[in-house]
Amino acid sequence: MLKRVLWWGLVSSLLVIASKAWTETTPQMARMDPDGVQRITQVGGNYYFEPEHIVVRAGIPVELTARRVYGLTPHSLVIRSAEMGLDIEVSLDTEGTLIRFTPRLPGRVEFYCDERLLFFRSHREQGMVGVLEVVE
Repeated sequence: MLKRVLWWGLVSSLLVIASKAWTETTPQMARMDPDGVQRITQVGGNYYFEPEHIVVRAGIPVELTARRVYGLTPHSLVIRSAEMGLDIEVSLDTEGTLIRFTPRLPGRVEFYCDERLLFFRSHREQGMVGVLEVVE
């Protein structure tokens, strides 16, 4: 019985690691709609963002719809870069929050959740981070 429990624990751990590695290497490009706005949806869950690597174009408006999965754990989204003209900090809900911005310059900036439960590491410290990549 103990061997079976240990075996399934090992298999589960390997699957989580493999899925994490796969999502880290797959950037998600925002779709360009006919009205000239880039749109993308992002979900925050227990210590992850999906997608965790977003690609948008500089100088073109972006509409990012961000929400959190259903549950009691609060999450937020913070994206800050003075050079790119970004100063975003929102609390995520299950309905979705529409965030509008236009990145000024190409580059990369980390986004993260800055929630922290008492006596625990912050969500950011637990890996709830991602990358916003702005291209020309």
